[in-house]
Amino acid sequence: MKAFQQNLQKLEAADTQVLGVSMDSPFSNAAWAKEIGVTFPLLSDWGGDTTKEYGLFVPEYKAARRATFLIDKDGKITNIQVDRDAVDPSKTVEVCERKKLKG
Repeated sequence: MKAFQQNLQKLEAADTQVLGVSMDSPFSNAAWAKEIGVTFPLLSDWGGDTTKEYGLFVPEYKAARRATFLIDKDGKITNIQVDRDAVDPSKTVEVCERKKLKG
């Protein structure tokens, strides 16, 4: 999340809305965002319904895999990165900037 915060200006300049989602409670998300300095919204998937629908729930750990989804204005997923790739926003920034240039 910190890496996305550090790239927030680039992403917003490319007409990208950044949202974080976790299976933690809204209260935990708010405290964590404040602690690490994240200013974009962190949404709660308390109970994991959305995590499961996206195929990211890991039953052995009762947790979600890390993932980054780019969803266009029509609601279509245009890019997915999971696990280690999802933590580094550089590819996401690149894709968003390319889409912005295409217009």
